[in-house]
Amino acid sequence: MVSDLERVPAMQSSFSELEYATKKKVTRRDRFLAEIEAITPWSGLVDALEPFYPTTGRRGRPPIGLERMLRMYVAQQCFGLSDEGIEDAVYDSQAIRRFVGIDLSRESAPDATTLLKFRRLLEKHDLTREILRVINAELSAKGLMLREGTIVDATIIAAPSSTKNRAKARDPEMHQTKKGNQYYFGMKAHIGVDARSGLVHAVATTAANVSDVTQTHQLLHGGEVDVFADAGYVGVEKRTENKHNTVNWHVAMKRQVRKALPDNAMGRALALQERVKAGIRSKVEHPFHVIKNLFGHRKVRYRGLAKNEVQLVALFGLANLVMAKKSLLPSRGISPS
Repeated sequence: MVSDLERVPAMQSSFSELEYATKKKVTRRDRFLAEIEAITPWSGLVDALEPFYPTTGRRGRPPIGLERMLRMYVAQQCFGLSDEGIEDAVYDSQAIRRFVGIDLSRESAPDATTLLKFRRLLEKHDLTREILRVINAELSAKGLMLREGTIVDATIIAAPSSTKNRAKARDPEMHQTKKGNQYYFGMKAHIGVDARSGLVHAVATTAANVSDVTQTHQLLHGGEVDVFADAGYVGVEKRTENKHNTVNWHVAMKRQVRKALPDNAMGRALALQERVKAGIRSKVEHPFHVIKNLFGHRKVRYRGLAKNEVQLVALFGLANLVMAKKSLLPSRGISPS
């Protein structure tokens, strides 16, 4: 398929583009977008989404090209922007305009309503799971996902607890939970991660008060030999939905049990075993770090679990690309930053 960007005829560059092209300093945003541009399997994503994308627009007007909308959506997720925020960013940032493929001397940027319709299309057909699948297929083809071991874990994504809104109520699908001595209101993102690479292969969401161990069966792809989990998953192998699994469960000891280990050869061996398991499990924190700290996704953006799950699946797919960056960039002739 020929992309929108390839169809755009060559035209004389505007003064702002020439000035941008000759600037001496490459900003972190420039570098980040150049890397995302290089490592994203655009053609595979377009092929996966194209059957669901309309070929004619309202009143016969042709819709904005799929790749351009996909690029705008990716930029929105990477910078944690609202629909209106990414529309403004396209006008404000030459780096984002270049990434999306917009020449303001010839055309306007897609507006927030157009992006909203695109997001609803993704939600309706659950297409962010296709995005995750295509990205993971690319990574698997390069030998980055061995799929012999899985790490499972969950993180809380906060939701607004205020009732100062039109409905005078909190989101009914979000709930409160206690972690340590702190209460949190929101949802949980449960993920299954490749034990070797730390790349995400499965995502599920629940309200924050749902126990982590209840979602384990949704996070396994079926080909694992070993599954690693923290102490919150104690007893996972006894649950009905997991009894058919013949994997080796490596669940961390509870803190009080570990503290009570005897100071002898057996106790020291068990403590060493726990440290080894903890080292493997630490990989599951990397995708959480990317979506929360790099992408800035610390709070839910939408009401309801379904819309937020669609977004989280896309975020973890993009997080996989970021985490695999050092392996992907040399093959594309770009040095990692």
